[in-house]
Amino acid sequence: MPWAVPRPDGMTRPAFMDRVVRKLVQSDLAFALTVSLVWVILHNARFWLVALEAMPQPSARTVMFIASLIVTLVLLQSMLLLLLPRTVLRPAASLLFVAAALVAYFSDSYGVYINKDMMLNIVETDASEVAGLISPKLFGYLFCLGVLPALAVWGVVVAETRWQQTLRRRGAFAVVGLLVVAVCIGLNSASYLALFGTHKALRFLVNPGAIVYETGFYVSRAASRAAGGGPLMVVAEPDAHRVIPPGSRPLVMFLVIGETARAASFQLGGYERATNPQLAKLPNAFYFSQVTSCGTATAVSLPCIFSPLGRERFDGHVAKHSANLLDALTQAGVDVEWRDNNSGCKGICARVASLQFSGGPYQKSCQAEYCYDDVMLDGIQARLRRLTGDTMIVFHQIGSHGPAYAQRYPPDFSRFEPVCKSNQLDQCTPDEVRNAYDNSILYTDHNLGALIEVLQAAADRMDAMLLYVSDHGESLGERGIYLHGMPYAVAPRQQIEVPMLAWLSDGYLGRTRADVDCLRQQAVAPWTHDNVYHTVLGAMGVRDRFYREGMDMLGRCRREQNHTTQTGQLGNSRQPDTG
Repeated sequence: MPWAVPRPDGMTRPAFMDRVVRKLVQSDLAFALTVSLVWVILHNARFWLVALEAMPQPSARTVMFIASLIVTLVLLQSMLLLLLPRTVLRPAASLLFVAAALVAYFSDSYGVYINKDMMLNIVETDASEVAGLISPKLFGYLFCLGVLPALAVWGVVVAETRWQQTLRRRGAFAVVGLLVVAVCIGLNSASYLALFGTHKALRFLVNPGAIVYETGFYVSRAASRAAGGGPLMVVAEPDAHRVIPPGSRPLVMFLVIGETARAASFQLGGYERATNPQLAKLPNAFYFSQVTSCGTATAVSLPCIFSPLGRERFDGHVAKHSANLLDALTQAGVDVEWRDNNSGCKGICARVASLQFSGGPYQKSCQAEYCYDDVMLDGIQARLRRLTGDTMIVFHQIGSHGPAYAQRYPPDFSRFEPVCKSNQLDQCTPDEVRNAYDNSILYTDHNLGALIEVLQAAADRMDAMLLYVSDHGESLGERGIYLHGMPYAVAPRQQIEVPMLAWLSDGYLGRTRADVDCLRQQAVAPWTHDNVYHTVLGAMGVRDRFYREGMDMLGRCRREQNHTTQTGQLGNSRQPDTG
């Protein structure tokens, strides 16, 4: 028996391997089934963990259901693979092994679900965010579950057949496979309904099926939209205008967009730790204790905050090519500036002055892939001295962006110890993760306090307010889930409940004759990101057709402005119950 036998491509392999290959993989059908079985068993640990936790106590029926679920997933993903021509089966399987390995890592380590919002996050991520996620464990997953099986695929020779025969065999396989799937579901229909009915997001954990589907959906949607062009659109003709003439003193607002701050970790909201020592001491500071986000990831929440459409009507493409809150303010004559220490403004600031701090001349003074948020105070006092008209400055923080929370604050703010210094959060203790995260919130408290001090120092020249709200929350290991980005319908409250705070200078309170007791009442009412658009317009004395007084968190408390309110036809109709 020869030691090696030739392959059709001219290469050779050991004879024993050739016998194994010819025995196990004799057709494209067997190839697809084998690859799919490997995916289901090795790349879907998170799927099976969530599924098994949702199942009743072990029984013969449970075992039969699990077996049927394995068969169903193997058949469906193999049929998906067999939609491809024979010539691209191996390249496609190789790429999918690598993609499935990456998905497996993030699902197993952080509880990530692959849905349309997560696809948007993946597409819009930058090099700094990617660098913050790299770890030895990631390379281990990539090598063992991605590279090795991808190389093994290239050692397989799929037998050549006529295309007519290939179509007949694949068609017959599809018919039989779908019948088997139907039987599996039919015999276990109650179990399937119970599992996928109560855990609708479970389908986003199927690997690599979810990434294939969501990628295809994203590409097709992007292509269709690109064909339609991309000029600036508006939902209606812009008509932003002032209802209160500019005063003798400039009106200045600092709008601070936090990153990954969750309400559950804010002292002002009842958290047992002193994470807000500076803000807790401030007079004229109002903490809104019941605020929910528009999404669970920056790519969704950030543009949604600045859109007049609200969460229910929000569409990322429409928002990207539509006028937003900054455009409305600019049209009304307010000077607007965007300061960014994060991954960019997602197109929101495309038509206003902007400064990017996480790079360029500022990078030499930064400790990690991003600068500390205090860098955005650079030149701010000089900026305030120069202004002569009403102004809004947006500060987009890096805040508590994970998983490397310990890199988001200077060493002096490491009050809670010990801390997790790794981006592999599941390798740290729960207390270490919590300590690092809480220190980042403590630093945010310091940063907001510093911004307010700047405004207080200019109190003799201007009337001012600061509005802070985080883009989304964060999971710190509750139920084995880390980070954020889960589908909104099933996201834990830690990812959608966010902190919001308004600070008003004495000058602003006097200028607007605001009722402090009314403001305290509004602070305990339920609000959402949808309210930011209306609140900012109202605070700056600007109205447009989208503005609604009931959506303005401060509107009912500004006495001299109530009679000038204009109610539009669009926007979220949800009204807060303020008693």
